[in-house]
Amino acid sequence: MRRAKRALPPVAVVLVLALGVPLAGCGSESGARGDGVSAGKEKGVDMQEAAEQSDAMLDAVLKGIDPDVQWAHGPTTTRACGVTRRRTVMTVVSAERRQTFLDRAENFWRKNGYRIKAVNKDEKFPAVYAVTRSGFGVSVSFRGKGQAFLEADSPCVKESKVADPTTEPNGPAYKDVYPLPRPNVRSDFWSGKGP
Repeated sequence: MRRAKRALPPVAVVLVLALGVPLAGCGSESGARGDGVSAGKEKGVDMQEAAEQSDAMLDAVLKGIDPDVQWAHGPTTTRACGVTRRRTVMTVVSAERRQTFLDRAENFWRKNGYRIKAVNKDEKFPAVYAVTRSGFGVSVSFRGKGQAFLEADSPCVKESKVADPTTEPNGPAYKDVYPLPRPNVRSDFWSGKGP
């Protein structure tokens, strides 16, 4: 007797999607030639340069989200072949406005040549994942207490030291504060009810 396949619970889908994009940074789809050598390594890009590119991508998408939201830098992490930069949104985004927030990020990426890799329509933890032609994975996701997080993951690049981001956040920097506080800034648009 054959067993019926069970659908993954929403939390499992979120975990698969959340882990899928960061891990894609070293995969063949994200810039490798197929022989284990990354396009980033071929071009001589190191982790610091990749971090700066990630910062520029995160700055751009945040500027593309209107009206503005307040954000702070999240932790930078490195792995064997890449780097991840993060931004944490400190503006309260109501449940009714989360899809609007994601739509604005997705539209910005589409207009700028990014490929949308996945969209998670989960009611509680929605997210959008995209990838650039050069193999950077970017995402916007909502997590605990409805806080929005933006991440940019580099493809495989040459190992190097990575400095802190130079872009100043548009609110408190929360330097040496971890974990960052939950969203605490009210917005007439983002914190209110949807249409």
